[in-house]
Amino acid sequence: MSVRHHLKILPEYFIALKDGRKTFEIRHDDRGFKEGDTLSLNEWQDGYTGRSIDVHVTFITDFEQKPGYVVLGIQKKVREDDDRNI
Repeated sequence: MSVRHHLKILPEYFIALKDGRKTFEIRHDDRGFKEGDTLSLNEWQDGYTGRSIDVHVTFITDFEQKPGYVVLGIQKKVREDDDRNI
């Protein structure tokens, strides 16, 4: 069963995701991320900005990461009915 994770993301990383230049996230795996999960990445700059982006987790590896951290391969979800989802 897939899970939706609500996470903060800094503006420079949010913009890179929005532009399609960033296709991965490196995160502490304190949530037990799984392929097929959705990340709701909420832009944070001294508080939530109101902008968010939803992505699917397509791949997970801990290769060459600090203990407890994973690299999440991600792909943007497209929702035409929600202007807040960029």
